Amino acid sequence: MDKEHQFDLLRRKIEEADAIVVGGASGMSAAAGFRFYYMNDATFKQIAGQLGEKYQADGFFPLFYHPQIKKGELWAALLREYKYLYECHTGEPYEDLAELLDGKNYYIATTNQDAQFFRTFPAEKITRIQGDFRYWQCKHTCTDEIYPNKEKVYELLDKIEGDRLPDDLIPRCPYCGTEMIPWWRSREFLEGSYYQKEMQRYMDFLKKNMNKKVLFLELGVGMMTPMFIKEPFMNMVYRWPNATYAVINPKDAYVPREIAKKSIAIKEDIAVTLKKLRGKPADHIVSDTSFEPGRIY
Repeated sequence: MDKEHQFDLLRRKIEEADAIVVGGASGMSAAAGFRFYYMNDATFKQIAGQLGEKYQADGFFPLFYHPQIKKGELWAALLREYKYLYECHTGEPYEDLAELLDGKNYYIATTNQDAQFFRTFPAEKITRIQGDFRYWQCKHTCTDEIYPNKEKVYELLDKIEGDRLPDDLIPRCPYCGTEMIPWWRSREFLEGSYYQKEMQRYMDFLKKNMNKKVLFLELGVGMMTPMFIKEPFMNMVYRWPNATYAVINPKDAYVPREIAKKSIAIKEDIAVTLKKLRGKPADHIVSDTSFEPGRIY
């Protein structure tokens, strides 16, 4: 099936769907230009300062997980990352997706922590499977609370000395005094009442619409964590008689043969595809091939 036919088929499925379940992962933000997590680009250099060169890290995640990075250095990089994500532009793919879904019955499950979905969609239509950078939690999970961090981030940015936040200024839990950590998936990730409430809302949407024409639209999900979006989507399409699976991914756009007749696989840039689905020009979008897509999907 040629790409234009795939686009037409997906447009029709979007129009005909009684419900649309979007699964958005890191490839969605990468398509919007947010690649500093895995690339030594200008944004990463701004966030890392001299730490990238010091620890020979070529992106934020390699720096964040570097075994020798000091706590104060890690917090300096985190605070700069938070500032960037609070102030950065809203990615065009998110705005295009919002226009495609306008007036539809939809729900979004995302493994992204950059909160881009929250800029274009109501919070009650989003479940954050792997947390949200805008919140901190106690490392020891002594409390069920997650803490909005924006005010504290801007307060501490001015306290960074060189590329290090003084140890006595590192945020700590108000209950037990343990160091705070980002509320994103890790060994200590807090799956408390906030998390459970959102997961239940997602499950309720699925149960309510399971017998209808449901389109599962997967955007930028790769093979690092397929268990959160990709595999559940495929399993539901296999079991639900009126469900369709659509995947847009420049690398991992494939479907199992068991659901091939109920699937659309578009191996194309997500930003370009969303523009084409809206009937808008995509000539201004330049797909960046200077990095290996498998690293971010």
